[in-house]
Amino acid sequence: QVQLVESGGGLGQPGGSLKLSCAASGSIDSIEWVRWYRQAPGEKVRDFVAHINSVGGTNYAESVKGRFTISRDNAKNTIYMIYLQMNSLKPEDTAVYSCQAFALGRFYWGQGTQVTVSS
Repeated sequence: QVQLVESGGGLGQPGGSLKLSCAASGSIDSIEWVRWYRQAPGEKVRDFVAHINSVGGTNYAESVKGRFTISRDNAKNTIYMIYLQMNSLKPEDTAVYSCQAFALGRFYWGQGTQVTVSS
C-alpha cells in the first residue's frame, strides 16, 4: 500500500509561482513512477501534467513544458517527496492537482489540492 498526500495549493497570480508537494508513505520502495494530473473546473477528466520515474526520468504535457518542473526527494527512509514547481502561472492552470503513483501493480491517488490562478 502507498499513501499520497498533496499540499501547497492556493491562490497564485498570473506570472507567479507555486510549489506543490506530494508526500508518499507506505511501500515507497515499490514505487515505479509518480505523475501529477489536474482537473480543471467543469471538466470531467484529469489531464496529465508531469511524470517522474524511479531513475529520475521526466516528461511533461506540452501545455506546461518549460514552466513546470517535477522533482523528487527520497532522502528520508519512510517518506518520499515529489514536487511540482509551477512558474509563469496562467489562469488556465487553475485546477485541482493530484498526484498518482504506480506501485505493486496498482495505481494510487492522493486527495488533490486546489490551485487557483487569478489577479
